[in-house]
Amino acid sequence: MAHSGVVIIGAGVGGLTLALLLRQRGITAEVLEQSTELKEVGAAIALGANGVRVLRHLGLGGTLAALSTEPSCLIHRDGRDGRAVATTPDARWYHGTFGAPFGGLHRVALQQLLAGALGPDHVHLGSRVTGLDEDGTVRCASGAEYRAGVVVGADGVHSVVRDWVVQGAGRDQPVYSGTSGFRGLVPAELVPHLPDPGALQFWMGPGAHLLHYPISGGRIINFLAVIDGPARWTAPGWMEQAPPGAHLRPFAGWHPAVTEMLSAVPQSPRWGLFARRPLNRWHRGHVVLLGDAAHAMLPHHGQGANQSIEDAAVLADELAGSTDIAAALRRYQGRRRVRTRQVQLASWAASAALHLPDGPGTRERDAWLAGAAHRLAWIHGYDVLGGGGMSEVEASRVAGGGGMAEVDVRPVTGGGGISEHDSAVRGGGGMAEVDVRPVTGGGGISEHDRAVRGGGGMAEQDSAVRGGGGIQAAERAGLSAPLSAVPLGAGLASIR
Repeated sequence: MAHSGVVIIGAGVGGLTLALLLRQRGITAEVLEQSTELKEVGAAIALGANGVRVLRHLGLGGTLAALSTEPSCLIHRDGRDGRAVATTPDARWYHGTFGAPFGGLHRVALQQLLAGALGPDHVHLGSRVTGLDEDGTVRCASGAEYRAGVVVGADGVHSVVRDWVVQGAGRDQPVYSGTSGFRGLVPAELVPHLPDPGALQFWMGPGAHLLHYPISGGRIINFLAVIDGPARWTAPGWMEQAPPGAHLRPFAGWHPAVTEMLSAVPQSPRWGLFARRPLNRWHRGHVVLLGDAAHAMLPHHGQGANQSIEDAAVLADELAGSTDIAAALRRYQGRRRVRTRQVQLASWAASAALHLPDGPGTRERDAWLAGAAHRLAWIHGYDVLGGGGMSEVEASRVAGGGGMAEVDVRPVTGGGGISEHDSAVRGGGGMAEVDVRPVTGGGGISEHDRAVRGGGGMAEQDSAVRGGGGIQAAERAGLSAPLSAVPLGAGLASIR
């Protein structure tokens, strides 16, 4: 039996980042990966400043910059006529405001960068985990066993470690969003009608949206086309073959740049877009969850990998020098639970907002997007290495020195279910209106405090609920039923 300080299950971005951060602190980590080669699923990945600053801390900034392509800006467009609805300031503004760049790169390039920095002696490929014990014993299908002081489940949205932690796989399944996506990598010269090819862009319309950004120095465009449906996901995994043209039909009549991009490469499999319901508890014994295993989210804020990186920074910090593993895991959970839930809810709500039908709600959304660069600063300006929140310098740069703009994330269901881990608020079925409003007064927000409507701070396990006081955020407001159940009414109820 091999002995190690920490065993990490899953050699994705979060798991490998954690191993590097632990090594930096003198803690040995072994990474177990069931695949026989390092090959991340998915075409490309976007890293925001909140993730990049951690990788720079590991000394990977130079190589990461060489592998990444920095978008010129963020543009939201009307999908039919191509009109720019909102445009952020340029990349220099982003870098200067948040202290690090935003970049897109091939997923496998990032994974190999991290694995290369760690070295092959500590990454064990073909190691499929078949059993866990609370004392830190890990058993693999090969017959190999590992004993660790801490076992970290960084094994993604379909995590087997999460099933063990919650003690009941049937009660805690990934939540299908009611939307699906098609991915692709397109040579830029095949999209001659594409305006601003160097930008990260969202093309929005009823029932669908297209996201794309440049990688490989702008030579390649990475895209994700998201459509409503199918109503139920029946495939055994998260991918299925769709009928030919299924990715094109929802975009019929859209701007030529959209149809050119989608037609330029063979149709990909259809990806069901899933999230995970927030958990009250992220650990059991000496086994703890990280990244998508704990809080898988929809991709509409590009934060899945970034939140995994933030998790890794906090978990490494708590384990370093700790003699009480249980207390360290509780502190890690306490520092991350509210933050990740906020980003989860914002990502869930964004999908419905991008797919609004024409009408008053669309106009309200478009007006909101005009200030999105400032309103989303609570995500990108977050400095996990500095204890959480934005630095005073960063906060003063956002919203004209007045700190971070209010961000209300209010997914509202009409009776859609929430998991048994969560309870309904305000006396109703489904999820109550929840305001997730990180607000600074110019000096950043602390890791453990959030401003509540009406003033004053609250403990890190509380969040503001419209109409009074705090609730236990970690025990409330679970993810809603499929997005079709989210009533947006005449206005933009999902994000404002």
